[in-house]
Amino acid sequence: MTATIDYSAGGPLTDLSTIEGGALADLPEDPVAICGLVHRLVIQPHDAGRLEMPPGRFDENQIRPAARLVSTLLGLDPSPLTVPRPPERRVVGTCRHFAVLACALLRHRGVAARARCGFATYFQPGLGLDHWVIEFSTGGSPWVRADPEAMGLTVLPTPEALTPGQFLTGGEAWAEFRAGRLDASRFGVRGTENFGPAEIRGNAIRDLAALNRVETLPWDEWGRMEASYQGRTGADYDTLLDTVATTCAEDDPAAVAALYKTEDLEVPPSLLA
Repeated sequence: MTATIDYSAGGPLTDLSTIEGGALADLPEDPVAICGLVHRLVIQPHDAGRLEMPPGRFDENQIRPAARLVSTLLGLDPSPLTVPRPPERRVVGTCRHFAVLACALLRHRGVAARARCGFATYFQPGLGLDHWVIEFSTGGSPWVRADPEAMGLTVLPTPEALTPGQFLTGGEAWAEFRAGRLDASRFGVRGTENFGPAEIRGNAIRDLAALNRVETLPWDEWGRMEASYQGRTGADYDTLLDTVATTCAEDDPAAVAALYKTEDLEVPPSLLA
């Protein structure tokens, strides 16, 4: 039997079936409108730092399941998610949380959606910065790549439909690096010294997991990822990453699902809660 991945249904971290219906009532039908809601539901830690929030609030960016993100939001404000929250009543999260919450809401609405992990080229000229976006498809149409977080910013003219090159998945960046068309020293995590091939490897593996509906935190590590960050992997690991990049680019669900089950690539149960 050919494996399929149902992107219109919630996965381990995007299932919202435990959330009472009233909170999710009246979600828009338009995917872009659903993504637009998220900008008023999530706040980046550096923005939250400007507010007088209790210190414990910043631990919210460690939340993996979308259902817990929604429960946290409802604890701050019981209104349906269609009601914009003031900054102090938004959940504290990274770009991953913007993407995963949008993905969960789209899937709850029956829209095929998936989070993608990689690098945005539009935040700082000449740099590819660690970032998460989403893709959605309606009625079997081609995937549209969009940035829910950027929908509330002025950094892009059309964040609801990213153009080629504005965002590279981890696998896309790896393929460009291996072909000699990308300077890995320019790709990494904003505000840190974490740039280089290891950052691209890590995001390529996280993107493979996301294609299997397992959207980890940006700093989650498993398999040989820690060794890669420490410069202790060799040619065999890079060859495995070549396979990851090719498989993700070909986007065949059976191949994506089979590769994910490979040693070093499947997310362990400890990172699914």
